[in-house]
Amino acid sequence: MISLIGKKVGMTQVFNDNGELVPVTVVKFESNIVVAQRETAKDGYDAVVIGTVETKESKVSKPVAGQFKEVTPQKHVMEFRGFDKECKIGDSFGVELLDGISFVDVTGTSKGKGYQGVMKKHGFGGGRATHGSKFHREAGGTGMATYPGRVIKNTKMAGRMGSDKKTVQNLELVKVDAEMQIALIKGAVPGKRGGLVIVRNAKKK
Repeated sequence: MISLIGKKVGMTQVFNDNGELVPVTVVKFESNIVVAQRETAKDGYDAVVIGTVETKESKVSKPVAGQFKEVTPQKHVMEFRGFDKECKIGDSFGVELLDGISFVDVTGTSKGKGYQGVMKKHGFGGGRATHGSKFHREAGGTGMATYPGRVIKNTKMAGRMGSDKKTVQNLELVKVDAEMQIALIKGAVPGKRGGLVIVRNAKKK
């Protein structure tokens, strides 16, 4: 498994080998630096801790700064299990790790929509749109009879929508530019512009 931390820049379009115009999302990668390693003998499992976006030491609290003894402090730090590439603390990776990969899985935080009703959040059909029905965008009845006399757990209702961790699988990796440290990905990359994303080689492809 190859994992990289990047930033969603925005969208553009490129021509593929067949001359077709393909919409793509641009993901920019800063240097991904190995901050620490977890080992089975010491920690009970194998993993690699990777950080990105260098920050000032003054902006890192003392408890957090303890993990940056051998490298410069990083703004974003994540732990990845099953990291296939051989590495040691201080090593730096870039988008070149994705060379030769055709499909990727992308994880990010979806756009926050605030408090939404059942039609937008769950796709309810709503009531009749005719005049005087007095039931257009409501959820309808959620109550029960004498038994069980309560609303069943996990009933779909209005509520906060978005701002959740989402993974979209099997997105096509159209192009990798090692010089600019960007990847062009076709498909629904989760999150807003400027949001942090994790790009992995696809599990199912």
